Amino acid sequence: MEFQNKINDILEREKTRQNGCISLIASENIASKAVREACASVLTNKYAEGYPGARYYAGCEIADEIETMAIELTKKIFGCSWANVQPHSGSQANQAVYFALLTPGDTILSLNLEAGGHLTHGAPVSSTNRHYKIVNYSLDENGFIDMDSVEKLANEHKPKLIITGASSYPRAWDWARFSQISKSVGAFLMADIAHVAGLIAGGVHSSPINFADVITSTTHKTLRGPRGGLVFSNNLEIGAKIDKAVFPAIQGGPLMNTIAAKAVAFAEILETNFAEYSKNTISNAAILAEKLKSAGGKLVTDGTDNHLMILDCSSFNMTASQAEKLLLAANILTSKSKLLTDSSWKNPNGIRLGTPYITTLGVSDITEFAELFTETLTSQNPLKLREFTIETAQKLYPKFL
Repeated sequence: MEFQNKINDILEREKTRQNGCISLIASENIASKAVREACASVLTNKYAEGYPGARYYAGCEIADEIETMAIELTKKIFGCSWANVQPHSGSQANQAVYFALLTPGDTILSLNLEAGGHLTHGAPVSSTNRHYKIVNYSLDENGFIDMDSVEKLANEHKPKLIITGASSYPRAWDWARFSQISKSVGAFLMADIAHVAGLIAGGVHSSPINFADVITSTTHKTLRGPRGGLVFSNNLEIGAKIDKAVFPAIQGGPLMNTIAAKAVAFAEILETNFAEYSKNTISNAAILAEKLKSAGGKLVTDGTDNHLMILDCSSFNMTASQAEKLLLAANILTSKSKLLTDSSWKNPNGIRLGTPYITTLGVSDITEFAELFTETLTSQNPLKLREFTIETAQKLYPKFL
């Protein structure tokens, strides 16, 4: 009981922390009370290895119903013919694709980690790099994906898989051009839409569904669901291979409580004004980007097409670490992002800023916030922004408790 009291106290302190801050971390959002309740449901007690109608344990009738519901909702949202909702994370969703479609030693062409790519797309510290040959494309001098270089590298290295998607890229993807390049060299095309999945679901970002062979995502960023992964496709043959890769190749029993929470989040997308939320998320990002630029801030690609932007903090005479500490003093959470021109991951000049969280809070026009945010960076005085942050968060956050 004493230990449980300590845990409860820690959780209450985390609730208090969230109730007094605003996260601009592009990969964070706020899950609804219904999503959180599903995560904490009795389904956490149920082992359900296998798939609906083909489980290895008895008593999975309810689990089958829940998972089937999550799959059907995924199909409806993204217009796909097959989906797997079991991956525990976006990283494991990606690993399942690799296991299903590649043989160790095959070549993957993906965005360089230092250009905004993701660890699981072949970064040196990832297991992907150990098992496959990784070739990276990068950005042009303006910070955009260098598509001519992508085509050149694909023709030179003949990859088995080309990956689109990133953890820190502020612009739209040319799905059609990537598809054309992939087909020209006989490669599979995978779209990792972890960051923009909710924008796609909301109809404010183009979808790769008609261009990519397989699509992976997380469910907790712009989708506002629980922390978890997702894979879907319009190719049933590929889907069957990935089903076997998810289970039994790389995972055991699925987290049925999380799958229930995914179903709740997906239903919320269809039953709420999610399109308006997505529109506001992009609008808020544009407002913040323009305010930063008007104050002399330098942004990678000079702006954004989606929910995030990368600010070069040196334009405000700071490193990313200094900016992070300054903003933390104003109860604003950010994440550092290495720029191509930076020499160190430990002390970069870039910070990644995103608007999903503040938009979920209910701020549909962040003009005032953006002005105070920019003023804080120029004056390096966090007091005004801190007051605004606490007042706003304490006013809006409790509706999610």
